[in-house]
Amino acid sequence: MKKHQKRIAAPRSRRIERKTAYWTVKPRPGPHPGDRSVPLLLLVRDVLKLADNSREAKRVLNEGNIIVNGRVRKDHRFPVGVFDVLSIPAMKTNYITLLDEKGKLSLVKMTKEEASKKLCRVNDKRMLKEGAVQLNLHDGRNILPGEKLGEQIKTHDSLLISLSDNQILQHFAYKEGCKVMVIGGKHSAQTGEIEEIRTVRSPESNVVKIKPAANGNADAGSFETIDDYVFVVGEEKIEIPEVR
Repeated sequence: MKKHQKRIAAPRSRRIERKTAYWTVKPRPGPHPGDRSVPLLLLVRDVLKLADNSREAKRVLNEGNIIVNGRVRKDHRFPVGVFDVLSIPAMKTNYITLLDEKGKLSLVKMTKEEASKKLCRVNDKRMLKEGAVQLNLHDGRNILPGEKLGEQIKTHDSLLISLSDNQILQHFAYKEGCKVMVIGGKHSAQTGEIEEIRTVRSPESNVVKIKPAANGNADAGSFETIDDYVFVVGEEKIEIPEVR
């Protein structure tokens, strides 16, 4: 794997200028895939405008001013992905990372109380040797929910967890009628309600039919996307801020 990234060839999800320089920062392998993440340095320098150049941005990070998902991050190549929570205590500001309608990662402000929790999707379930169920979340976390919750929680469900102790606060099931946000494809950033989950008996992904939310483009009618792009964000209401 190459250690360098040409700016012109960087994933379109990164909100950077393409022709101002030849090279850009490449995210380190971590909890999010490279095409759906942005290095922390780019957020500090290019998005938040807390520094004028890379040297200043690295100093901001080395001083421990940036907290990602409840932990101080000093690695300028650390990958920040969708639904990650970024906090700056010195400025008393908190952000959640979301995809906008153009598929670019954006920072949306949130309150301090909202920043103490994080929404995660269950990508996989595993049975450990001791018989305990392990949940593998979309951001690289692994949680042992206990026997009772382990039976209830399924793949593609979402969990609202406390960042301070990784405890499960709420469980949102992946089913018809739940509120979802699309995190990929041409319908990126759209929210709505699942009308139908169609299982495809082939190597291809399952298809999900979604009815747009009332504050979205409801006149366009329902649309379809694959289940990998669907992220459950609530049952009765959407539990996260939205990109505006």
